[in-house]
Amino acid sequence: MSKIQMTTPLVEMDGDEMTRILWKMIKEDLLLPFIDLKTEYYDLGLEHRNATDDQVTIDSAEATKKYGVAVKCATITPNAARMTEYDLKEMWKSPNGTIRAILDGTVFRAPIVVKGVEPVVKNWKKPITIARHAYGDVYKNAEIKVPGPGKVELVYTAEDGTEIKELVHNYAGPGVAQGMHNLDNSIESFARSCFNYALDIKQDLWFATKDTISKKYDHTFKDIFQDIFDAEYAQKFEDAGIVYFYTLIDDAVARVMKSEGGYIWACKNYDGDVMSDMISSAFGSLAMMTSVLVSPQGFYEYEAAHGTVQRHYYKHLKGEETSTNSVATIFAWTGALRKRGELDGNQELMEFADKLDNATIQTIEEGKMTKDLALITSIENPTVLNSEGFIKAIAETMNK
Repeated sequence: MSKIQMTTPLVEMDGDEMTRILWKMIKEDLLLPFIDLKTEYYDLGLEHRNATDDQVTIDSAEATKKYGVAVKCATITPNAARMTEYDLKEMWKSPNGTIRAILDGTVFRAPIVVKGVEPVVKNWKKPITIARHAYGDVYKNAEIKVPGPGKVELVYTAEDGTEIKELVHNYAGPGVAQGMHNLDNSIESFARSCFNYALDIKQDLWFATKDTISKKYDHTFKDIFQDIFDAEYAQKFEDAGIVYFYTLIDDAVARVMKSEGGYIWACKNYDGDVMSDMISSAFGSLAMMTSVLVSPQGFYEYEAAHGTVQRHYYKHLKGEETSTNSVATIFAWTGALRKRGELDGNQELMEFADKLDNATIQTIEEGKMTKDLALITSIENPTVLNSEGFIKAIAETMNK
């Protein structure tokens, strides 16, 4: 069988620990036998990031701007323990954070639905996609511990020296205070990414904040979304037969629980962080979640939504058998290959991505799965496979 040809490379970002092991297996067993794979390779493993003073992460993001599509393995964001373990020069920042800042993107996460792994919420029939703003708010906060009586104020000083002041609180005793920020241009990028993605996958878009309480901060998000929608997207949504609407975050939660799914739910940074974990857990597992960073300029970076599976990696190093779920990493590859095919007009590549997705799901639905799924499946007497065995079982399904 002749291999499928690619005309434009993908940006390939390798990663760390057990997911790095799975990455190699996926390429060898599921991709290279079928595709003449063209990638521009960047090693984002912690050792190489340390050796390059993390320049490799910046280079990989810039390459994504050049080629338009990237696929990323899970990576380590170091803490104090990792500083010692890897003898790091410094505590390097999250690669995901660096890449998101350069691409100015929004993260879209959706569960991978398979028969036999039923959602905890019984009426959910279709995936719910979380669109998470990836800048600012509590992740860029400034905070203080208030030692005793006094007042805390928010103060804005303009370049000409004029000031705007807002009293936060008059303290009668000790307490805490926190300041957060966001930027109009980042919120605008967030809005456009959400609207474009909704048009891309032809699904309704919800956006939810708490503007009734946060009458300036959250209301600014609401207003920017509405202004951009009215000016640029209202007719496009009507033509596509989809809708956009805004609602309060508490109303959205109530609606989500009663819905059957099949839409995009846009959230501010912290809300999106929490709600994507809730959605993934309620649908089954973080290892059964797609994740794609979409920039309003049309750059796409696909990744697994989970970490590097450190515990399994240490077992692997000892020569012990592991049963690590590789589905999210496989779907990162298929998502990137499908988008590459779409942008290049390469129908064969798009069809391959669909076939590999279907083979992965079919393998699980036939009762062949990793241990994490075997513990929660409704399929009777599942066959529990090790990390490599599961990937090879998918390869067998593909070959059929």
